[in-house]
Amino acid sequence: MRIPILQLDRILLVSIQVDLTDNDAMQFQSDLVERVAAIEALGVAIDITALDVVDSYMARVINDTANMVRLLGAEVVICGIQPFVALTLIEMGRGLLGADCAFNLGQALEMLKGRIAKRGDTRFVGDEDV
Repeated sequence: MRIPILQLDRILLVSIQVDLTDNDAMQFQSDLVERVAAIEALGVAIDITALDVVDSYMARVINDTANMVRLLGAEVVICGIQPFVALTLIEMGRGLLGADCAFNLGQALEMLKGRIAKRGDTRFVGDEDV
């Protein structure tokens, strides 16, 4: 199952709405990294609001994906982590160390825009203040 990747100017939005198999998770990672490189994305927001459970493998995939995206030059924010998921990740000793987090997608977008502006990136299209 492919996860849709939406583009808002130079920011990519990804919402994981279903539990992913290991193969789906790897396909998601590959698709996202390729898309970041293809459009020279400045930011990526990954929304996991719909996930009630994030196991250690999925947490690692999210961490690794965030690190890969950062290596390509884009900012990354994970949003929508459910309280039970946060508790479980910490109890497993598996926090999202490679990613910053926000409560919701709106907050994630604001964080991304702020970071893009802070680093002085002039490639951002669609926001005159950045």
